[in-house]
Amino acid sequence: MAIIKNPKPIEWDAILRRPTQNSDVLNEIVNDVFEAVQIQGDNALKQYTKTFDNVDIDDLKVSKLEIEAAEKVISPELKKAIIKAKSNIETFHKAQKTSRVDVQTQIGVRCWQEKRPIESVGLYIPGGTAPLFSTVLMLAIPAQIAECSSIVLCTPPNASGGVANEVLFTAALCGIEKIYKVGGIQAIAGMTFGTDTIPKVNKLFGPGNQYVTAAKQAATKFGIAIDMPAGPSELLVMADASATPSFVASDLLSQAEHGIDSQVVLVSTDLDLLEAVSFEVQKQKQSLSRKAIIKKALENMKLIHCSNKETAADLINFYGPEHYIISTSDNAFYINKVKNAGSVFIGDYTPESAGDYASGTNHTLPTNGYAKAYSGVNLDSYMKSITFQEITKEGLLNLGPTIELMAEAEGLSAHKNAVSIRLKTLKNES
Repeated sequence: MAIIKNPKPIEWDAILRRPTQNSDVLNEIVNDVFEAVQIQGDNALKQYTKTFDNVDIDDLKVSKLEIEAAEKVISPELKKAIIKAKSNIETFHKAQKTSRVDVQTQIGVRCWQEKRPIESVGLYIPGGTAPLFSTVLMLAIPAQIAECSSIVLCTPPNASGGVANEVLFTAALCGIEKIYKVGGIQAIAGMTFGTDTIPKVNKLFGPGNQYVTAAKQAATKFGIAIDMPAGPSELLVMADASATPSFVASDLLSQAEHGIDSQVVLVSTDLDLLEAVSFEVQKQKQSLSRKAIIKKALENMKLIHCSNKETAADLINFYGPEHYIISTSDNAFYINKVKNAGSVFIGDYTPESAGDYASGTNHTLPTNGYAKAYSGVNLDSYMKSITFQEITKEGLLNLGPTIELMAEAEGLSAHKNAVSIRLKTLKNES
């Protein structure tokens, strides 16, 4: 793999461009599916499932019998692992609860903020080449902690028309009962509009391919909120001469196996490290189960040499990686320089896989540079912050003239009058 040596900032955009598809093509397909689902409901969902997934579905909803059957075939060892991961994720997300903010901004003027759960949320769980039951944990656990009253889960059916046993077991473990066998654009459309079978939701969560990402963005045009644009997975590793090449290579490959449109980037201040990791990548990939996917994804891999730490940190912030691993002799420097990243993994013994599964942090993160403006999924993603205010008579006497002057300056006489009429009454009382 070619090493890009000391690229100039003017070249960064072209070098670090994500392997995205033409948005016009994506949006045309999304619009067609949305229109059909809005008009035809369940029939459109079944038809597109047949078209895109090559599966005939009679009943979109997963039955209790299917869930019970799934639990019986999951090994005790895997159940134990999922339960352990669930515990860690619950611990981290419960710790994100915050108390009410309550202040008196001036005498007689009290303002406070309280959080309320979003009533209905839709969780999208990718299927395709790898049913991501871990994503069920990442999305369902904070939804339950937030106490959302309706939680809807959609995931693509497998070739036999069912849902992966691991997904069903994990969903049941998290208390999810509304599970539907529909994926892709049509699933997002179903939760956007609601059908006879699938409830309409207020906010959509979950990663997916570029079609799912485009569909989520389209849903916002119909008043549905989304967690973030979360498309194909990506990882950037910052490593220097102190890093272990085999560790770095294993992390790059772990993300490359997500899909052919995944992107992995290695930035280093050491040319020998770049060469060593490149060799390790080629060596390790030979023994992996998803070689064909990895081979295609590695076409998007970038090996970048920066002559100094400051330039490397600037380039990384410019990219805004979804996942960011720091493996250097001066990790504190890079940690302090982080401005744009979805989730950061520090040191030789913190593989990105830990965050994907069981350390406790959430793996649903902004991709495609959206880490510059979006956070990953967290407890607040499922909450609304509502402000309250209460003003006493004394408070309005003190604050009223300020409001009157500001309203008058903006030419909003009714705003001013809403205060003036009250002040007049108070003055008459005295």
